[in-house]
Amino acid sequence: MDRKIAAIISSLVVLTVCAVLVNLFSTPRSARRGPRLDVPGGDPTAFVQRDPAVTASSQQTGVAAGTSAPATTEQLEPVTQPNRLSYVDQLARAESRRRIRLSAGYTYLDEVVAASGDSGLHRWDGRMQRPIRVHVESSTVANFRPAMVEAVRAAAARWEEAGIPVRFDLDADSARAEVSVRWKVQFEMDRTGQTDLTWDSEGRVVSGVITIATFDPKGSALSPDDVRVVALHEFGHLLGLDHSADSTDIMFARTRVRDLSARDIRTATLLYQLAPGPLSGATN
Repeated sequence: MDRKIAAIISSLVVLTVCAVLVNLFSTPRSARRGPRLDVPGGDPTAFVQRDPAVTASSQQTGVAAGTSAPATTEQLEPVTQPNRLSYVDQLARAESRRRIRLSAGYTYLDEVVAASGDSGLHRWDGRMQRPIRVHVESSTVANFRPAMVEAVRAAAARWEEAGIPVRFDLDADSARAEVSVRWKVQFEMDRTGQTDLTWDSEGRVVSGVITIATFDPKGSALSPDDVRVVALHEFGHLLGLDHSADSTDIMFARTRVRDLSARDIRTATLLYQLAPGPLSGATN
């Protein structure tokens, strides 16, 4: 009897071992090794996570219209990792926001930031030793006089005298100029001057165009001293300032004063003490 029980137990053990072996060798090979990451049909999440070269290509170039994507990426969507600022940059921007808040009333830099499309600061960078190259055009438009060129020079010199860390070279030729001052008879809208700026992704101004009219919107001829006042306002825009809500500032939208105010100077000074660029916590 004992021998029969032992034989039965031995048989059961052999059958169990055989069943395990059959199950092991009949399982598909790919299930044991995991998804392949180099062919379509694999795990796309694993593909994106483990193949940074393909991910980077998808992010940077995408797929051009009218073309098909490579077989290894056509089913994948680009993975975008947020471009986070370093801790030091975040602290610097937080400090800039703090200083701007504290300066409210004393300066109008908070109004400048609010008026900007990216809630940031835009200014020239390092232009004390390397003056901004400005070309002031002559013109044949009605009422233009050579004294108006001197009025523009006087306006630029006034901002320099205010202590802003920027210098201007108003003798630049048109081919090398970063800024052009142009003339027109009259604007179609209610203004006598206009400034158009270009800046890079970090908020550093790289070029500009100032246009000054020789007649005001009502058709009255501007004098050279009127042009000096218009140029003072437009050079404020060139430096990176926007409009002030205070009519005693030269940067008031409808200028009523004929010289820089203390607040104009303080605002421009603070602007050039802070780093340019968006003041939010992350880049675009």
